[in-house]
Formats: sequence, structure tokens, C-alpha cells
Amino acid sequence: MLVNLIKKIDDISRDADKCKMRQIILSCSDFIICMLSFVITMYLLDMTIDTYKLIPILVYAAINELCLLKFRCYDSLWKCGGEKEVANIFLACFCAMIPAGIIVKLLGNVLGYSISLVFCIVNVLMIIVAMTSVRIMYRTMRRFLMQFRLMESGQNASRVLIVGAGQAGNMIVKELFQNTSLKKLPVAVVDDDLHKMGKFVFGVPVVGTTDDIDNIVNEQNIDEIIICIAKINPKRKREIIEICKNTKAKIKTIPGIYEIIDGKVNVTKIRDVQIEDLLGREPIEMNLSDMNNIIKDKVIMVTGGGGSIGSELCRQIAKYSPQKLVLVDIYENNAYDIQQELVRKYPDMNLKVLIASVRDEEKMDKIFETYRPEIVFHAAAHKHVPLMEDSPCEAIKNNVFGTLNVVNLSDKYGVKKFVLISTDKAVNPTNIMGATKRCCEMIIQTKNKESVTEFVAVRFGNVLGSNGSVVPLFKKQIANGGPVTVTHEEVTRFFMTIPEAVSLVLQASAMAQGGEIFVLDMGEPVKIIDLARNLIKLSGYEPDVDIPIEITGLRPGEKLYEEVLMDEEGLRRTGNDKIRVGKPIDIDEKEFFKELNILRKVAFNNQDEKVDLIMKSIVPTYVRSEEVV
Repeated sequence: MLVNLIKKIDDISRDADKCKMRQIILSCSDFIICMLSFVITMYLLDMTIDTYKLIPILVYAAINELCLLKFRCYDSLWKCGGEKEVANIFLACFCAMIPAGIIVKLLGNVLGYSISLVFCIVNVLMIIVAMTSVRIMYRTMRRFLMQFRLMESGQNASRVLIVGAGQAGNMIVKELFQNTSLKKLPVAVVDDDLHKMGKFVFGVPVVGTTDDIDNIVNEQNIDEIIICIAKINPKRKREIIEICKNTKAKIKTIPGIYEIIDGKVNVTKIRDVQIEDLLGREPIEMNLSDMNNIIKDKVIMVTGGGGSIGSELCRQIAKYSPQKLVLVDIYENNAYDIQQELVRKYPDMNLKVLIASVRDEEKMDKIFETYRPEIVFHAAAHKHVPLMEDSPCEAIKNNVFGTLNVVNLSDKYGVKKFVLISTDKAVNPTNIMGATKRCCEMIIQTKNKESVTEFVAVRFGNVLGSNGSVVPLFKKQIANGGPVTVTHEEVTRFFMTIPEAVSLVLQASAMAQGGEIFVLDMGEPVKIIDLARNLIKLSGYEPDVDIPIEITGLRPGEKLYEEVLMDEEGLRRTGNDKIRVGKPIDIDEKEFFKELNILRKVAFNNQDEKVDLIMKSIVPTYVRSEEVV
């Protein structure tokens, strides 16, 4: 019967139109509690209860009710109630005690009885305990009802194992019980703290440690594992994921503590385990404390601002209140998307989005003349290796001479800092895309010698989740049922997240003195075939059983492994131990620009067959992959 009553009250509380009815029910309950507490207190203190004393009882209850309303004790959702709601009841009842005591005392003088200070104190404490108990009982019964409903629909609900009995684990278990539409039933918790063994999290037992996950999954018929540790070392998180991957259960996680603090996501937002969780290293933390001085009240330009790196640059730059942010991109859809996002998030920011190609020197000249940027982040480039192998002249037009246009204009209009987005493929390049990026690095190092502008390049590896990167491709292939295609079993790559890559770019702009190539320490390279297997497992499938992996062979211009620094560049430390700087290499400037002029004629005459010969002359480290012994 009590369960049915709680169910009816809960149904009322779900309906917004019936919210007032819930408040009335609770208010009536409190009114009755006040009256009963008055009577019980009189009985405990051996005071006689006569009919005429009903008047002060009603007055006392009415004053308490007014104070409860004043302190908004009926505005909280008690399914989410906590210490603040209890404190409000406490304050309301003690505030009511003074006027209620005075009025009842005056009535007592008229009606011929008296009340003492002891009566008032005992009575108010009894009211607080009774009101709080009613609310706690409602929450307890509601949680019991939620568990009962979940168990009733157990055939359709996923059986969930929670990893972590800390605060985050508590929040997730509570969320799963309250939100029955998720159809996830927590049946067990594991935690490496042995003191928590045998304890319960909202009625769910802590049954073991992470070493027991495999056995627990089998014994409890677990369908899904949720890793609920917000503040965890990435290496340890990877170890836990590796344990979970050996089971048949789907794996999910909550955001890391740094994501929660940044406000990107809510702590109770459960997500699929992502490949970033398997990098096995600490996230790169950049010292961006001085970015405010560099960007605030400055005119900033981002070319290629609609791309993966360019758009994240715009997001992070916007946080530092630039005087104006000029976003240049040739692809209007991407430019429109980031424009709308920035307008929503920073409505007062002076944002200008321009559709233009860095190849168009006259158009870019007009943009520089009009907006006079003080810092330029050059992210515009063709980056897809196989596509550029088939269209080498387009790679040169856009990457080399588009960059040369923006570099010359930055010098002409007195830009303070110019930051080139480069790639590890520029090191000993084996493809035309890498060769063009190395050529761009040579351009900015050469130009830096004669310009007041500080030219700098930032070189990093593959960016997880960027347009055209391997992870989105694998995810699409998995969604289509496979096969997942890997070019070679031994191919490896360095990886970083988009925010990490952009943080490096911003850090470089702060450190730049001119002519440097900044390189990020990205940890150990990752085997692409391991990446494929991990993604298949994280998607709930078995590699080569549910989803086949197919080896297709290296593509033209593709390396087995990437490098981040050439031997002759050397390394020196910076203020950030994750960043190194390669020293500038001596370049014969006269010969370099002479060869660039020849390359320009070849590219704009679309003579693809002559590109390799000229590029090998300009970039001595450029060797085709098929020529490597």
C-alpha cells in the first residue's frame, strides 16, 4: 500500500501541471506534523490538553507553514534534495519558533495556561526531525520503487557493472536508478579500495576489485561495464580498459575530471570509451597563462579556420577576448558551422568570417589591408596524402604558394607573429604532401631572417578525430559491418587530440622568437592495426570474428612510421618539458627562391610529371617511398 502511495505521489511529481498538487500534499503533511508535534510535546511535558487549546495549536502550525513558504521549502525536488533543503527547514522552523511562541504565550495568558522555553525547544526539534524524516522516507521509497521498476523490466534492461565506488560511481548509480528510460540496471560495483569491499552503493554491493572484473562479468551476466572514475591516471585507465576488453561486455566511461572542470560535459554524461582513452599517456597540459596578454585586444587571423585544427584554434582564441577574430576559409559549410557556434557562445565577440582562398593573392592582400591582423595562424592546407599524390600541382598551388602569399602579406603589413601549422610528414618526406609542408617550413625560416614578423612553425602528428583521419574512417567501416582496412601490419603513427594540438600551436605563438620549429613529445607511436583492433572491441565486436581486418598494402607515398625531427635539426628544451625546438637549418636563400619560381611555373602549368624532380631539388630530404631501400 505504501509503495502504491509513493508511486502515485511520484507520478504527480513528474507532471509539470500537477507540481502544485505535490506542493499542497507536502504542505498539508507539514501542517499535520506541526499540530501533532504540539500535542505530543504537551503530553511529554505533562500538560493537559483541553479543547480550547486547539486555537493556539492551529496558530502555531499556521505560523510554521508561513515560514516554510518564506524559506522556499516547497520549491525543491525532493528526489534531488540534500543538505541545503534540510538547512532551509531547520532555519524556517527556528525562525517560526519566536513569533509563534510569543503569540501562543499571549493566547495562553488569555486562555489561562502557559508554555515554557523548554516546550518551544522540544517542539521545534520534534518538528524538524518529523519533517526531514517524511522527506527522507519519500526519497528512500522512491529509490526502492525505481529499483523495483528496473527489476520488473529486467529482461529489457542491460545488467551493468560499475567500476569505482567513489563520488562519481555514486552519482552514476543514482542516475541509473532515477532515470529508468536508460534501461540500465546496476547489479555490482568493483573498487580497488579494499575497505569498500562488502559495502553498498545505493543498495548495489561492492563485490571485488578491478582484477575480478572478468569473473564478475561471467557470474553476474553483465552486459555493460561503466568506468566511473573521474580523476584517474590515463595509464591506469588504459589498464582497466584492457581488463574490460577481455570480456564480452560493452564498455562505457564518464568524462575525465579535466573535461568536467572545463565545463565541456556533465559528470553524469556516460559516453562510449574512445580511442583517446587508450593513448596511455598523460594529456599534454600547456602553460597558457600568458595567452591573455598575447591575444586579448589583438586582431587575430586564422586561415583554414573551418577545418578541424582551425576551428579549434578559433574556439580557444575566442576565450581570450581578441579585439577581432578574422576567420578565412574557402569551404563555406565549415566556415558557417564554426561561425554559428562562436556567435552562440560569444555573442559580443567581434567576429568576421570571410570566404577566400589563400591562393588568391589579390583577395588576401585586400583582407590584410582591411583588417590588419597582428597574429596569423596559418592552418589552410591540403593534407590528404593519397589525394595529393594524384594531384601534386594542386598540393603545390595551395600548400606552397598559398603559404608564400600569406607569409609575404604578413611581412608587408607588419604582422607581429605568424604561426604555420606543419606536420611530422614534413620530416624526411616520402610523399608530395609532406614535401610541400617541408617547403613551407623552409619558407618561414628563410623569411624570418629578413622580416620584423616572428615566423614560427608547429609540427605535430596525426590528430584524433580530425577530418579524414584514420579513426573516423575505422568507425564508419565498423558501422558498415567491415572490413576495417589497414595498409600494413607494421605501420605506426604518433597521435594527439585536437585540443592538445591546438594548445601546442597557442603555446608556440607565446614562445616564438622567430625561425623555430616547435615539436611535441607525443610519447610512443601507436600501431595502426592495434588501433583498429581496439576500436572494434570498444564497439562491442570481436576482431576478425564479427568485423574482419583487411591488409591492403601501403599506398603511394605512405611511410611505415613517422618522424618528428630531422637529424640535422637537433633539439633544445623549452619552458615546457613536452615541447622541443629544432634549430633553424641554413638555406641558400637565393637558390631556394630561384627554384621556387621554377616550381611555380610547373605547378600553374599543371605539369604533374615534373613536380617530383623540382621538389627533390628544393627539399633534399624528399625521397619517394618506393625509392627507400
